[in-house]
Amino acid sequence: MKKQFFIIILFLFGLISYAEPNFTYSTPENYNLPQSNLKNSSLREKILFIVDFSNSMNERLGHRTKLDIALSTMKETLQQIPQNVEVGLRVYGHRTGFTPRQSCTASQLVSPIQSNNAYNIYSRLNSINAVGWTPITYSLKQAVFSDFSDTTSKKRIILISDGGENCDESPCDFIIELIKYRDDIRIDVIALAVGDKDSNNQLKCVALVTSGKFYNANTAAELKNSIQDSLNLQKEVQGVILNP
Repeated sequence: MKKQFFIIILFLFGLISYAEPNFTYSTPENYNLPQSNLKNSSLREKILFIVDFSNSMNERLGHRTKLDIALSTMKETLQQIPQNVEVGLRVYGHRTGFTPRQSCTASQLVSPIQSNNAYNIYSRLNSINAVGWTPITYSLKQAVFSDFSDTTSKKRIILISDGGENCDESPCDFIIELIKYRDDIRIDVIALAVGDKDSNNQLKCVALVTSGKFYNANTAAELKNSIQDSLNLQKEVQGVILNP
């Protein structure tokens, strides 16, 4: 009897040791965050721009709207990205909905990550209107779990936003939880004329927790310098020519 009891204890201990924790993020979709061989990757980095198209991007910054400044700056910067660099574009706030859920899931990968992609990214940017809310957390979830399909590569997100999250989530909390099990993702954040202190701290948290860079850009020149610095681009380098 004692021998059978001892065998059962060993069996149960083995099951507990073998089991892996499974972390689930809810709202607006469920994601599993398994522990996997994602650490210490030395492969080529893939880059994803996440650009704010919420309604506040129509506000003026000097004589131009924030959106106009962002588009013209992106055009100039995209020309400098070498054609062999894999880059893509996700946008959020580009549509509204009848319910908060619809507005808080208004995020779309409009140009998948690939090489020689600068012209396509700029073309898509020019076809989108800024009309909606600011679902940053949902966009980060989509980027992490969907857009980067090659899980063995290093991943970098360049987030450009003129405000903090206004859906019922926290990008800071999500990223803090994420980096406990993933170190293959770095997020650089460019805060475009963000006047609210809480929103600014929220965005700064996303960058610093992932060992990324945080920039405050209050002019077109500062936005340009921030993107160039994030991409580590030299001003004299040119990759492709983008037609108007």
